[in-house]
Amino acid sequence: MKLIVGIGGMTNGGKTTLTSSLHKVLPNCCVIHQDDFFKPQDQIKVGEDGFKQWDVLESLDMEAMLSTVRAWKKDPRKFARAHGVSLQPGTSDTHILLLDGFLLYNYKPLVDMYSHRYFLTVPYEECKRRRSNRNYTVPDPPGLFDGHVWPMYQKYKLEMEQDGVEVVYLDGTKSREELLHQVLEDVQNRLLNRS
Repeated sequence: MKLIVGIGGMTNGGKTTLTSSLHKVLPNCCVIHQDDFFKPQDQIKVGEDGFKQWDVLESLDMEAMLSTVRAWKKDPRKFARAHGVSLQPGTSDTHILLLDGFLLYNYKPLVDMYSHRYFLTVPYEECKRRRSNRNYTVPDPPGLFDGHVWPMYQKYKLEMEQDGVEVVYLDGTKSREELLHQVLEDVQNRLLNRS
C-alpha cells in the first residue's frame, strides 16, 4: 500500500515540524520538501509589489517536484534506499510519502495524487511573529510579509478553495503533540482500513 500525505499551509505554520515528527514514527516513510524545488534566485522575478516573487507557484520547479513524486510512486523501495530510509521488517507492503510545502494544492497535476491533504493555519499576528523570528538564507526585506507573503498566502488559499480542493484544516497554534496525534491517527486508520 502506498500513501501520499500532503502537509501544506501557510509560511511558518508548522508544516516542517509536523512532517519531521510524522517521519520519525511512520513506517517506510520518505519526505519531499517543496522548498527544495525553488528556482535559482536569479530566476525569481520582481513583481509589481516591488518584491522578489518567492511566494508564487512560478518560483518553484513544480515539474521537477512532480517527477520526484512519480519516481517514489513507481518504486518506493528504490526511492527509500536512495534517500537513506531503512525499510522496516513486517511493513514491506506499506510505503508513505510526506510532501511538505506551502503551495502543495495549487499545482493541478499533484492534487489528485494525495491520500490525505492537511493544511496548517495560524492567525495573521502569530504568522508574522514566527516569520520575523526566522532566519532565511535570503533575509526578508522590510515590508515583505505585509506587502507580499501574506497577500500571496490569501490568494493561493482562496484559489485552492475555489478549485474545490478538499483539505483537513489544522490549527497550527496547537501543540506539536496534538497535531502529530491527529494526523497520525488518521494515517494509521487509513492503513488499518486498507489491510
